Amino acid sequence: MKEEFAPLANPVFAKISRIVDELGVEAYVVGGYVRDYYLRRPSTDIDVVVVGSGIEVAEALGREVRGKVSVFKTFGTAMVRACGTEVEFVGARKESYSQDSRKPTVSPGTLEDDQRRRDFTINAMAWCLNGDRFGELVDPFEGMYDLEDCIIRTPCDPDITFSDDPLRMMRAVRFATQLGFDIDEETFEAIERNRERIKIVSKERIITELNKIVLSPVPSMGFDLLEATGLLELIFPEMHNLKGVERIGNHAHKDNFRHTLKVLDNVARRSDDLWLRWAAVLHDIAKPLTKAYDKKAGWTFHQHEVVGSKMVRDIFRRLKLPMNEHMKFVQKLVYLHLRPIILSEDMVTDSAVRRLLFEAGDDVEALMTLCEADITSGIDAKVKRYLANFELVRRKMKDLEERDRVRNFQPPITGDIIMQCYDLQPCGLIGQIKEVIKNAILDGDIRNDYAEAYALMERLAEEQGLKKVRDVAAPEVVTATAESADSAPAED
Repeated sequence: MKEEFAPLANPVFAKISRIVDELGVEAYVVGGYVRDYYLRRPSTDIDVVVVGSGIEVAEALGREVRGKVSVFKTFGTAMVRACGTEVEFVGARKESYSQDSRKPTVSPGTLEDDQRRRDFTINAMAWCLNGDRFGELVDPFEGMYDLEDCIIRTPCDPDITFSDDPLRMMRAVRFATQLGFDIDEETFEAIERNRERIKIVSKERIITELNKIVLSPVPSMGFDLLEATGLLELIFPEMHNLKGVERIGNHAHKDNFRHTLKVLDNVARRSDDLWLRWAAVLHDIAKPLTKAYDKKAGWTFHQHEVVGSKMVRDIFRRLKLPMNEHMKFVQKLVYLHLRPIILSEDMVTDSAVRRLLFEAGDDVEALMTLCEADITSGIDAKVKRYLANFELVRRKMKDLEERDRVRNFQPPITGDIIMQCYDLQPCGLIGQIKEVIKNAILDGDIRNDYAEAYALMERLAEEQGLKKVRDVAAPEVVTATAESADSAPAED
């Protein structure tokens, strides 16, 4: 065996080397683990191709390390946990595809057959694990040159590569975006020619790649490539529809596609949160639907935040994004994204800031991050003025939160308290009284305090001719302690 090769220093590689030599088969580490070593990126994704039975080698390794072997016979693969890492084994193979499916017909092949079926040259490089060739690079498609030149290129005819598995078109854009690479001209043109093939790919596979693009260091690069290749219109037409500028007389609106990408990049510089980045993607998504022209005001997009928040659910459902609290978070930020900007333009009142805290709740910092990213003007003085006013809004939020505790607050007077006091059945009047009390707190007319809210309730009820039948004391706030929790009876 050659002198130890740094990326293959993990003892698992020496064990595999000994096993494959004893079995008389060839084995190679291939794909992302090799690529990422040369890119100086961390990687734990170890794939081993065996010219023979990958499952047989995996089972032999499992016996030696007494580790669990997960075998997937349908795919001819096996996974072994050994020496603190997971290794996936597969037999070298050739693939052929039908026109209407991404699922290939598989047959045994050589190492080069296996490398040729890979999506890109930078993912087709391999290190030998056998004896004296241990660590030797096998690179028949010159992936190393493409790494050095920062190029995404297919190992064989790109039309065949993308027609066989159209998801690879998304992966080309994703790798280019993650790595800051260019897509080879011939490869790019093949994506344009084959873009309609993306329709046979499941939404789940597409959104996995799209999320990785959104999470990239400069996600705008990926959306620009998706738009340039024609893929964006097919997978995300609402985003595609943001593109373009319409002009009437001296009035022209900005290109909302370009603006959205600037906002997304601004958020990406501030946060790694996927859902905050999706809020940036969708914050102006309703502008094409709300666009109108006024002779005096020029182009308007009235209520685009309201319409956009309603669009979020359908977009998430169609793209197979999660229909849970993440979707609700994005909805909330799209709905509220103009609020801090309006505050920064007007005199910042305590009442307006209280309402912002109340409506945004725990997501107020994320909202402020989005709003600061939304300032994309090329006029430096305008940007500085907005950001200075945002800082004033932040200071007021901090002061009011400490003083009034309005973030996520519930008014001290509940409907149940009103019904008990006045012997009422559920009715609209109860909601009206609660709403007046809530607004009084948010406007600063009364404190967020039971006694003051109760007194206001009494005045409002008297105005409505209600007669009190009993007083209701403030509910006790029970704070659970470790002792009380331990002594609580166990549930059946």
